[in-house]
Amino acid sequence: MGISLAKGQNIDLRKSNPGLSSIMIGLCWDPVESRGGFFKSLFGSQQNVDCDASVFMLNSQGKLESNKDLIYFGNLKSENNAVVHTGDNLTGDADGDDEQILVNLDRVPDHVNKLLFVVNIYNCVDRKQHFGMIQNAFIRVVDTINEKEVVRYNLSDDYSSKTALVVGTIYRQGDTWKFSAVGEGTNDTCLKDVIANLARIECAYGV
Repeated sequence: MGISLAKGQNIDLRKSNPGLSSIMIGLCWDPVESRGGFFKSLFGSQQNVDCDASVFMLNSQGKLESNKDLIYFGNLKSENNAVVHTGDNLTGDADGDDEQILVNLDRVPDHVNKLLFVVNIYNCVDRKQHFGMIQNAFIRVVDTINEKEVVRYNLSDDYSSKTALVVGTIYRQGDTWKFSAVGEGTNDTCLKDVIANLARIECAYGV
């Protein structure tokens, strides 16, 4: 297992991994088990919580220069394949990473200063779902050349009522890249909300 970070900490990805370029970002979560009672009577039975991981490829002002710089289940690859989403997991029930994103740091376009990783719940309003229904969430960075886990961040806060999570960010600093553990919940209900609130997210959470 890689270096474990706490919320708000960051790490130079290349300090102990010189030349690191090809990485996999794995995101994992599990649904909270239904215990019956009010919860079960309200929903009838335990519902799958469809969490979607996305990458916002932001410039130095924290903005998307193009919709093509948003990588998600509807746009799985950046224009030069620097960032590739391997596909959508609809339930979170699988072992290991629920969703994976491949990044070649050397191919990230010059206008992109930051990769912001966000997870939101699909159709959360209609399904009355929030991240209090999710447990065991984490993000990890793996060197795909030697399959070594470089860093892991376990999200341990109470995210009840939150419908989107700003999980972490990978950002340029000089000739290296750093990972920052963010772990902040928001009330954004879809990717359009996140896009509209990028400036607020940058200011509030320092990402």
